[in-house]
Amino acid sequence: SCGSCGAAADWKRRRCGVLLPVFSLPGDYAIGSIGAEAVQFIDFLAEAGVKVWQILPLLPTGYGDSPYQSVCSYALNYYFIDLPALYRAGLLTKEELESARSGKDGENARINYEALFYSRVPLLKKAFSRFVSPEYESRNAADVAAFNAFTKTGEYYDFALFMALKSHFSYRPYTEWEEYSVYEPSRAESFAAAHADEIAFWQFTQYEFLKQWKKLRAHAKEKGVEIFGDMPIYVSGDSVEMWKYGKILFETDENGAQTLKAGVPPDAFSADGQLWGNPVYRWREMKKDGYLWWKQRIDKAFELLDIVRIDHFRAFDRYYVTEADATTAREGRWEDGPKEELFHRLPDLPIVAEDLGVIDEGVLRLMKNTGYPGMRVLEFAFDGAEDNTNKPSNSPVNSVTYTGTHDNAPFTAYVETLADWERVRFENDFKRECGKFGFTSLADTPEEYCADAVRLAFASPSFLCVIPLQDLLCLGGEARINQPSTLSVLNWSYRFSRGDLFSESVKEKLRSLINEYRRGGE
Repeated sequence: SCGSCGAAADWKRRRCGVLLPVFSLPGDYAIGSIGAEAVQFIDFLAEAGVKVWQILPLLPTGYGDSPYQSVCSYALNYYFIDLPALYRAGLLTKEELESARSGKDGENARINYEALFYSRVPLLKKAFSRFVSPEYESRNAADVAAFNAFTKTGEYYDFALFMALKSHFSYRPYTEWEEYSVYEPSRAESFAAAHADEIAFWQFTQYEFLKQWKKLRAHAKEKGVEIFGDMPIYVSGDSVEMWKYGKILFETDENGAQTLKAGVPPDAFSADGQLWGNPVYRWREMKKDGYLWWKQRIDKAFELLDIVRIDHFRAFDRYYVTEADATTAREGRWEDGPKEELFHRLPDLPIVAEDLGVIDEGVLRLMKNTGYPGMRVLEFAFDGAEDNTNKPSNSPVNSVTYTGTHDNAPFTAYVETLADWERVRFENDFKRECGKFGFTSLADTPEEYCADAVRLAFASPSFLCVIPLQDLLCLGGEARINQPSTLSVLNWSYRFSRGDLFSESVKEKLRSLINEYRRGGE
C-alpha cells in the first residue's frame, strides 16, 4: 500500500532535487516549521522547475538533537508544528505567539534546542487546553470529532504513553522509571488511567502535525514537487520500541537489557570505528512473521512521503555489532541481516538505498536484487582512482548523485580543508571529470569548485541529482548540518535566512541547469 505514489512506475524520470531539512527553514519561532516558509520553499522549487524536496527524518529528536536517535520510529517532531496556525485557530494568544519568537530573521540563526526543550511543550500544552475546552468544541465540532476519532485508532498511543511516562520521570531514560522500567500491560494501563490528559496531549501533537503536514503535502502535489524523506535503519536504545517490544524485536537478555550495540568498524575516517550504541534487530525472530514490523514501518513512511531513503542500507546484508559493554567499535563482528528477503513482497516502491561505507560483494548483490538506486557522493569521488564508483563517469543511471550529504562538510569547506597534496590530486581529477561531461572547469577558489561540482552533479547520468542548499549557495563550514560521531550544539542546528532561501539568482541558476541537463522530469 503505497500512500500517494501512484507514479511509482515512472519515479525514475530524469530530475533534480534540493536537500533542505525542515529545521533549517527560516522563520521567527526558534526552529523551521511546516508552516508558511515550507509552503514558500515548495513554491520556490516549483518556479525553478525542481521536482524533488529532500528532507531529513521527521522524527522527534533525542540524544544529541539527532533525528537519527529518536524515542519512536514513527512519531512526528512536534517542534515542527506551525505556531501561527495554532494562533489563527484561536489556540494561542497573540502574547503566547510572541513569546515563542527567537529574534529577527538572520539573528540567532542557530536552533537552541535547550531553550526549545523548556519552552515549546508548555506552549503546546496551552494550545491543547483550549482545544479541549467547550468553547472551542462549540465553534469547531468537526475538528474535535476528528481528533477523537484519531485517538480511537490508537495509532500514536504507545508514543503518547511513553512520553507521558518520560515527562513524569523528568525525561530520564525508561530504564530509570522505577516500577515502569519493564513494560507490563496492567501497570501501564493503571498509569494511563491516572494520566489520561497527558496522554491525550501527546496524541494531540501528532494529530496537529499530521493535519498541517497533509495540507503541506497537498500543496506540494499541486505544485508537482515530491517530498523525499529519510528513514533511520535503527531505533534509539531509549525508545518506545525498546521499552515495549525489546525482547521481541531486539537482541536483549531475559530482563530486556540490550546485549549488542550497532556501529561501524574502524576505517580511514575513524581509527576506533563508530559506536552508535543502538539496539540491533533479532532478524531470525522477525523472519517468522515475514518481517511484518518492518513492512508496516515502510508502509507508514509512504503515507507521509513520496520517496524514502533508507539509511545504512548495507546492514540488511550484514551489520556490525559490538558487545553492550564495549567502549569503542574496534572489537566487533559482522552478522548476517535478512538480505533481499525482507523486500521480496513489497510493491515497486520509490526507495533509495543509502549504500555508503564498507561495500562488499554482499551489498552489491543486495542492491542488484532489490533494484533500488544507491547514492553517489562527489566529495568521495576525486581521490585519483579511475574506478572510483562516486565519479559521475562511473555512475549508473539507476543512482542518485549528491555533491555531499547532511553528514558531509559543504563542498566549499571540503575543498578549503584539503591538504596541499590532496588539493593538487583533487584539482586534476575534478577537472578531468568535468571534461568528460563536455565542460571545462576554470575553477580556482573553493566557491568556484563548489559551483562546478553542482554543474557536474546535474551533468551526471544519475536519474536524480540532489544538491544541499548549502552547495547551491556555495556556503562554507559554518553551514554544516552534522559532524558524525560528535556531540555539539553545531549539529542539526543550522538555519537559513529568508534571503538565502528565496534568492532569485539561485532560482535562475537552477532553471538554466535544469534546461541544459534536461532534468525537468518530462
